[in-house]
Amino acid sequence: MRAQTRSQRQEEIEIAAYKLLEKSGYAGTSMQGIARMAKASNETLYNWYGDKQGLFKALVTRNAAEVKALLEQELSTERNALAILGQLGPKLLGLLLGERAIALNRAAAADASGELGAALGEAGRDAVLPLLLKVLERAQSAGQLSFERSDQAAILYLNLLVGDLQIRRVIGTVPPPTAAFCEERSQRALSYLSQIMG
Repeated sequence: MRAQTRSQRQEEIEIAAYKLLEKSGYAGTSMQGIARMAKASNETLYNWYGDKQGLFKALVTRNAAEVKALLEQELSTERNALAILGQLGPKLLGLLLGERAIALNRAAAADASGELGAALGEAGRDAVLPLLLKVLERAQSAGQLSFERSDQAAILYLNLLVGDLQIRRVIGTVPPPTAAFCEERSQRALSYLSQIMG
């Protein structure tokens, strides 16, 4: 199968997985149901993803890919760390409050097995957080921020950026964010971080 064809089929399978996830939750979503909705074979799904947890881990990985790629690219340059955070903030906020992340978080909250939550942690937070720590450590090395522990600095930054917005999106009390909202909130979070740790 050509790379372009496979990529297109994966997108169709993943769209079907999100639809079933929203309709039936994680426990009620099966590989067979996803295959049927995507008009794909069970064999294809198991060959590409391994199992249901593997498929949903792939969804989380793909959802976080843009943010992860941005951080990896920026860290390969000598760019100012606060400028990197300025670029990262709106993308990260848009990701965390976006429809796909909210669907995954709603399903994870209802998944008594904890499988989906584990996949979210491993392919999402655990993949991005080490890169965020490197950006913060660069800011400290350049004298832009001052802190004792980079993990605590990251928690503060994420609290300033996201706060309780993700849980409020999950329970449906706030609408999806606009690009302008993400930009403004990101700049405010960065300004507060600089004031607190500058």
